[in-house]
Amino acid sequence: MVKKIGKALKKVKRVVKISKKVSRKSVKKSGERVATGVLNFDGLIEGGFEKDSTNLVAGGSGLGKTIFATQFLIEGMKRGEKCLYVTFEEKKEQFFENMIEFGWNLAEYEKKGLFTFLEYSPVKVKTMLEEGGGEIESIILRKKVSRIVIDSITSFELLFKDELEKREASLALFGMIRGWDCTSLLTLEESVQEGKLASRTLEFESDSIIFMYFTRVGNGRERRIEVIKMRGTKHTPYLYNFEIGKGGILLGKKPVSFRKGV
Repeated sequence: MVKKIGKALKKVKRVVKISKKVSRKSVKKSGERVATGVLNFDGLIEGGFEKDSTNLVAGGSGLGKTIFATQFLIEGMKRGEKCLYVTFEEKKEQFFENMIEFGWNLAEYEKKGLFTFLEYSPVKVKTMLEEGGGEIESIILRKKVSRIVIDSITSFELLFKDELEKREASLALFGMIRGWDCTSLLTLEESVQEGKLASRTLEFESDSIIFMYFTRVGNGRERRIEVIKMRGTKHTPYLYNFEIGKGGILLGKKPVSFRKGV
């Protein structure tokens, strides 16, 4: 019993230590903006994500989170930036084939050394956190990656049944990502409620949170996007419809509703 209590106390102390480290790093922002490449979106967030920030896109299945994330990487590669896509579920050949539909030839970017696809299991990420580093960190440092997508962290969270372990792992993950000095975008498959995530840790530690909805309107449904929060940014308080087309995601130019009115 004493050993269990001691172990639990060590976990709590480690969580607090990681939390403080993450909080310190989160306020060290340069003010420099990183364009997302999502049409009509950057103007709503003062030009893009803050450089080296950690951002989260959440929503139900099939809403376009992976497309949003890939569009963010495409924009970086167009600017000559090195980008990394980490997935727990996608197969490389199928992913490349799917992205061709949007006019994105990832194989060409890969040949130029701008794009790296890494299929990684959630268990490997867990091990990486325990050991500190791993293949992801090695790629980032060796190739000087400036943009990273992790798609999605849902599978990773399912590894932890105990809430304390889940919180500890999430804090460690965010702390490690911030240590890489990349602008990162994480996706989360979750049927989001108005303005809230199931995980308070993810909600607090993310520098920005973007929700995607599939809202019933009359006899049909519309895709909508909302910026829930974005630190250091005067972002829009409105929801916008969006479409998925040949060039990826395109937002409507006019808002559909104020958040409190939905």
